[in-house]
Amino acid sequence: MSKSNRRGFLGKSAAVAAGAGMAAIPAAAQSTSTATKRVIYPNGKKPEKTPLFSHAVAYGNLLFLSGIGAHFEGDIKAHTNHVLDEIKKSLEEAGSSMDKVLKAQVYLADLKDYKEMNDVFLGRFGSEPPVRTTVAVAGVPGNSLVEIDVIAYI
Repeated sequence: MSKSNRRGFLGKSAAVAAGAGMAAIPAAAQSTSTATKRVIYPNGKKPEKTPLFSHAVAYGNLLFLSGIGAHFEGDIKAHTNHVLDEIKKSLEEAGSSMDKVLKAQVYLADLKDYKEMNDVFLGRFGSEPPVRTTVAVAGVPGNSLVEIDVIAYI
């Protein structure tokens, strides 16, 4: 879509939404939500002590996985494979799957690893991959070369 087409499309959408008021919001979103927050614990076991953060939280049909890194010696490909395998496992434990991931956020310890990370990432989420943000950060906890968090649909 060209810039002018995007502007025209966005402009028309905004005008329709503004003119329609609440009617522009889907009926399901307008109703009072009955969704509740549900924490999903690794291996289904609630820890004895309150954790610093939750590994996975579901709210309605959305699933939020916290960042997963690789905490062992290895290169970016080994780390990315490990992280994506752990994400797949966590998604399946929560009733979702890789092809239901809507958004992935990738944090690289070094931007020079971008291409090799992409080589591993490609195809892991099916034929219609999620939207993604990739950034290089000052450091990934635990000396991982990559950390990834996702939002998925259950």
